[in-house]
Amino acid sequence: MTILTPAIATFHADGIDRFGCLTDGGIVDLSKDFSERYRDLRAVIEAEALGQLIKAAEGRPVDFAADEVQFLLPITHPEKIICIGVNFPDRNAEYKDGQAQQARPSLFPRFERSFTGHGQPLLRPPESVQLDYEGEIAIVIGKKGRRIPNEKAFDHIAALTLCNEGTIRDWTRHAKFNVTQGKNWVKSGSMGPGLVPFRSRDQLDDIKITTRVNGELRQEDQTSRMMFDFSYLVSYVSTFITLVPGDILVCGTPTGAGARLDPPQWLQPGDVVEVEAEGIGRLRNGVEDE
Repeated sequence: MTILTPAIATFHADGIDRFGCLTDGGIVDLSKDFSERYRDLRAVIEAEALGQLIKAAEGRPVDFAADEVQFLLPITHPEKIICIGVNFPDRNAEYKDGQAQQARPSLFPRFERSFTGHGQPLLRPPESVQLDYEGEIAIVIGKKGRRIPNEKAFDHIAALTLCNEGTIRDWTRHAKFNVTQGKNWVKSGSMGPGLVPFRSRDQLDDIKITTRVNGELRQEDQTSRMMFDFSYLVSYVSTFITLVPGDILVCGTPTGAGARLDPPQWLQPGDVVEVEAEGIGRLRNGVEDE
């Protein structure tokens, strides 16, 4: 696991769900100091206290090695997870449907049980072999808002994390107008390892994001090339939804998913998928049959 900047994670150790600060040396357990004040990281986000936790971890020895714990979703029980589809220009061309670049973002919901944490296996269901990967950056909302102006959108972002927005491809085509069926299989995707506090828009201006499968580079692009940038997505989604602390927007994947290779290359048991982004870290998961 690579930690490029202080991050706060949710994890399970010694029979208890905890939260703490990730370092390259391990995890500083902060839940023993703050659990009476904050029940989980969603409460920490709502209290705008991520920075307080990171400061509390400074100079302290680690309590757990990373391989001693089970990483959970950074935000447990988010009210909403909204995903953005086809948000890089080459992704639009991948569809080969003759349609022009879309004028507005495509959106779909995912639910908490469709994700697992860093280091935990992605599950390939018995109903399909077409488990695919999608490396993405996710933003976590820190301040409630509705009809948020574009110029105020960054004020509503609390943290960044990584997502492998795993998909069962053939199930995204079971109906004419949606992809929800293929996007919500239990533990088909992952999120983490932790939350990196959002400090300024410079953090999001031009991040390189990559996805590797068994060490092979499959996806690589820069956030500066996104068709709909982070502030626009916050503003657009908040037009029809009230965003609340802990909500997650998963902001789109570059070209290079397994479905678009010739021939397609689906994930199989034993594969390892790594999603990495500058300044956020690396999300790593193996693959197992459900």
